[in-house]
Amino acid sequence: MKYVDGLESARLTTRFLTKEDEEPWMEYCSDPVATRFTSIPGKTPAELARFMIEVGMKRYAEGRLGPQVLLNKETGEMVGMCALLVQEPNGVREIEVGYHLLRRFWGMGYATEAAQLLRDYGFENGDMDSIISIIDPLNVASQAVALRNGMRLSERGVEFKGNTYDIYRITRGEWEQLKASM
Repeated sequence: MKYVDGLESARLTTRFLTKEDEEPWMEYCSDPVATRFTSIPGKTPAELARFMIEVGMKRYAEGRLGPQVLLNKETGEMVGMCALLVQEPNGVREIEVGYHLLRRFWGMGYATEAAQLLRDYGFENGDMDSIISIIDPLNVASQAVALRNGMRLSERGVEFKGNTYDIYRITRGEWEQLKASM
C-alpha cells in the first residue's frame, strides 16, 4: 500500500511528521493522563516526544507505514497523531489503526473521525483482510473509539511488547457492509 499524507475528513487533515513537531508534541508527552497507555516507560517528556517523532520519520524513510499529524482544518492546530502501522500481535502480521490525541481535544469526536479516515484509506488502498486496534483492557475511551470505528472485540489477553492487550477488529466484509449502509 502506498502511504500518503494530506488525507482529509470533515474536520481534519493529515501530514507526515517533521522534526518541528517535537515541540508541539510535548503537550501530549508531558500529560500523564494522556500518556497513561503509551507503553514507552522511562523516558522524559522531551525524550518521548523526540523518540515518537524520530521513529515515525524513520518509518517513512524505510517506506513503511507510520504516524501522521492530525490538524484541525479550520485552525491548522495540531490535534494529535493517527497511524496505520504494521504490527505483529501473537506473531501474526496485522495492520493496526492507532491514535493519540492532545487531551484538550478529547471528547470531541476527533479520535473516531481520524480512526475512520485511516480505516477507510487502508481498505481502499491495501489488500488486507482486516484492520485491528490493539487496546489496553483498561482504556475504555479507546475501546469506545474502536466500536464507533465498526470494530468488535476479537481477542482478549494478547501478549504484545511485554504487555497484555485486547484486539479490536473490523474485516473487509464488515467494512464493505458498513460503507454500503451509509
